[in-house]
Amino acid sequence: MSRRLPPLNALRAFEAAARHLSFTKAANELNVTQAAVSHQVKALEESLGIVLFKRLNRALLLTEPGQAYLPALREAFDLMDAATRGLLDRGMEGPLKITALPSFAGKWLLPRLHRFRERYPEIDVMVSAKDTLVDFATAEVDMGIRYGRGDYEGLVCDLLLPDAYAPLCSPQLLEGKRALRKPEDLRHAVLLHDEVDPVYGWPGWLQRAGVADIDPKRGPGFSDSSMVISAAIAGQGVCLGRMSLAGDDIRAGRLAIPFGPVMESSYANYVVVPRARETWPKVAAFREWLLEEAAASGFDDIAAVR
Repeated sequence: MSRRLPPLNALRAFEAAARHLSFTKAANELNVTQAAVSHQVKALEESLGIVLFKRLNRALLLTEPGQAYLPALREAFDLMDAATRGLLDRGMEGPLKITALPSFAGKWLLPRLHRFRERYPEIDVMVSAKDTLVDFATAEVDMGIRYGRGDYEGLVCDLLLPDAYAPLCSPQLLEGKRALRKPEDLRHAVLLHDEVDPVYGWPGWLQRAGVADIDPKRGPGFSDSSMVISAAIAGQGVCLGRMSLAGDDIRAGRLAIPFGPVMESSYANYVVVPRARETWPKVAAFREWLLEEAAASGFDDIAAVR
């Protein structure tokens, strides 16, 4: 059996006007004009073929049919409100599930996560570190951190950290007979390669640095950006590392920038959230905290290290 339902806006206008016995107060509640409420109620009466209000000079009264109609409508709206709140409350329960690249999760996020727990001890965070993009429509994930150009259709997107590339090595390689002091010194160094990021590799950097007689393909490669940075920290060679991942290691003295140039990246780290979950308190809290941490951990000060 098909339902016979008048337009929802007309029902809302009638229910609000009937509760307040005032088109003006109903308009204020619904954030529309008084004329719009009056028009919606009139259209409802015409659709039903029933007069719902007695319109007096300075008063608005319900007719007998209007009085009979109001309780059922109020109950229906209350049920819809409760169902909607219950649906949204499901998003407030349980842990906050986020997705990020393994390299970013390990090098930037996890060392800072304790500060979020201290601020929000009631929110448990589950980090899913994957190299593949997650489909928020099907995966049980609340939000994510992505590395790209920021063009993520259907998602609320905030720039978290921009990025740049520079030669990185252990401070030990800045000393001794074959100390790294200028780009040409890479002739005697092991080049470490980030295999997942072929765009910003040694060929382009050496060309930018004006060094032509070094084989840009020699040396070992790694399938994760954090691994190539770890290899550089261990003194195994020189990597062309992402500053957004290496900033903490540089400031702590585990890594050094032997020389420039530093190449800006067209990619950056972004916080992405499905629009339907943007207002969830736990999502909003983590998003705000991420942006605060990023603002405090930029790598502008690293230029002084070079």
